[in-house]
Amino acid sequence: MVATLFPQRPVCREVVLGIDFGGTKVALATASADRVDRPLRTARLPTRGAEGAERVLRRSLDAARALAGRGALHAVGVSTFGVVRGGTVRLAPTVPGWEGLELPRLLREEFGDTPVAIDNDVNAAASAELRWGALRGASTALYLNLGTGLAAALVVGGRVVPGAHGAAGEIGYLLSRPGESAFADGRAPLEEVVSGQALARRGSTLLGRQVSAASLFGARADPSVRALLDGAVESLAMAIANVCVVLDPERVVVGGGMMGAAEQIMPRLAAEVRRAVPFPPELVSARFVDDAPLYGALALALSACGGT
Repeated sequence: MVATLFPQRPVCREVVLGIDFGGTKVALATASADRVDRPLRTARLPTRGAEGAERVLRRSLDAARALAGRGALHAVGVSTFGVVRGGTVRLAPTVPGWEGLELPRLLREEFGDTPVAIDNDVNAAASAELRWGALRGASTALYLNLGTGLAAALVVGGRVVPGAHGAAGEIGYLLSRPGESAFADGRAPLEEVVSGQALARRGSTLLGRQVSAASLFGARADPSVRALLDGAVESLAMAIANVCVVLDPERVVVGGGMMGAAEQIMPRLAAEVRRAVPFPPELVSARFVDDAPLYGALALALSACGGT
């Protein structure tokens, strides 16, 4: 759910700032208000979540200040993992202290009278795809993010649907079988099978060394790795097909860091969607793969200062 911290909507004249708080990295960019899809300056820093929310936020805001320099910012857009609700971040266990963080208030203190808009990272990514990318022109659609975590954004009437609590599309909490551990038990059943973080953890245990999800897809010759990946993609495909049955989208756009293995993921998704969905949607790769939430943050900034 987009939270605009300041109601005024001035005309953008110069530079807007986007900040994407991610589970493994924080990405920042400035852009001219008339060409937000072409950043002027960018910066990245590791999240280092173990340091805690306060340190992560302070390092990020220091980087934002350095990136913006002495120029006036006309708006700021922020995307974050989790869900912003009631002035705090929810569903964000990745960084200690991010759950319950009063991020809107802290941003207001940092940026003063500059308009700020904030949304969760996947909704922000979908906003970027709607404005400039593979969702452009779609009325009813699904954006799927395959990254460190797992989530989706629902598009209805050409707009991202936040849901009653800002948590629409949190498919990581979907159940795959009756009675399994669920949200009330502190679990995210589908995310624990499919996400990049989950695959890296399970693959590392399987192989006895630290590996990333990306490197696992390059090690499919190992039968145990192949079985792990096939099971994960099968679970994902079933879940996406079920969501498509409910939403009846015209298009499904898939992005996120795991799309480096798109040739192994997309055909399985397409096959399951064709098999299970009465009116199968078009299935395409996102325009913005790794940086969609950052471009989404810039899109939020543009909206916050009245840009079209």
